[in-house]
Amino acid sequence: MNKWENNVRRVVPYTPGEQPEDKNIIKLNTNENPYPPAPAVRDILDNFDVSDMRLYPNPDSEILVNALAERYNLKPEQVFVGVGSDDVISMAFMTFFNSDKPILFPDVTYSFYDVWADVYRIPYKTCPLREDFTINPEDYKVENGGIIFPNPNAPTGVLESLDMIEDIIKSNPDSVVMIDEAYIDFGGKSCLPLIEKYDNLLVIQTFSKSRSMAGMRIGFAMGSEKLIKYMNDVKFSVNSYTMNSITQICGAEAVRDEKYFRETTDKIIVTREYSKKKLKELGFEFPDSMSNFIFAGHKENNAGYIFEELRKRKIFVRYWNKPRINNYMRITIGTVEEMDSLFKALEEILK
Repeated sequence: MNKWENNVRRVVPYTPGEQPEDKNIIKLNTNENPYPPAPAVRDILDNFDVSDMRLYPNPDSEILVNALAERYNLKPEQVFVGVGSDDVISMAFMTFFNSDKPILFPDVTYSFYDVWADVYRIPYKTCPLREDFTINPEDYKVENGGIIFPNPNAPTGVLESLDMIEDIIKSNPDSVVMIDEAYIDFGGKSCLPLIEKYDNLLVIQTFSKSRSMAGMRIGFAMGSEKLIKYMNDVKFSVNSYTMNSITQICGAEAVRDEKYFRETTDKIIVTREYSKKKLKELGFEFPDSMSNFIFAGHKENNAGYIFEELRKRKIFVRYWNKPRINNYMRITIGTVEEMDSLFKALEEILK
């Protein structure tokens, strides 16, 4: 090994869901929205003046920040935007998790959290979910350097109550508490109103799921003006021009089309509830999901086997061969037609 390799920062990277090039795949593995973005996004792309690409984008992402502030009834100073919620959370880790005390997050959760902790040399401790995959709030009432968890959780889809979340925030006045609400628009109630009560609460959301814009990479955080200022200070110390101009404009238009947003999220919710019934009829068990996916295991058949058999039929779902969850698959909610194809394939496999 070369001597310079002794100074390499080594981490085990996050493994994203597979992105197959075959367009004939039924892709239910990365929680993408099966419907297109708001119609105004297409109009912007069709009419964008490419000569504007020679200019740097607005570093403050003002048009998008203002649209989000108006939509969520906040001041622009309470909104931070980044290149996907992954970028936002990474920036938040760098900004707020600088204590010698470990940060806390669940043992079964978004698998990027421990990667960021390792990259930034942040000590961390995972708190085991209960058998029903719910959080035990008492695990988060210990000395810590910060807290983060998704609500609904991923990959389980379990939604925690606002009372429980507030209990954790109230018990940690000396730590920043981050709630990752990537899936909140599919039936949950956001804890956003609590930011007026607790200046240490950061609420993080994304355009990748409910707004059908995973390919444009837009995430945002909402919190007290003090929290957002600290994040912007770090951002502008690293890279001022993180979000391109056309993404800012498209994101703002998507936020303004509330009617379309409600129509598509409602369609996914209806398909999810239909899918729960079909999966139960096929012998699957799962925690009650309030997201755009279902975390399902079969009573008699191994999830790894079902996963591979679905792949042979060009249906992709997500599977992790990890402790506690190695007999579950995460199934993204697609269109009704895509879900019916899934159920037909499962009937064949389970015979």
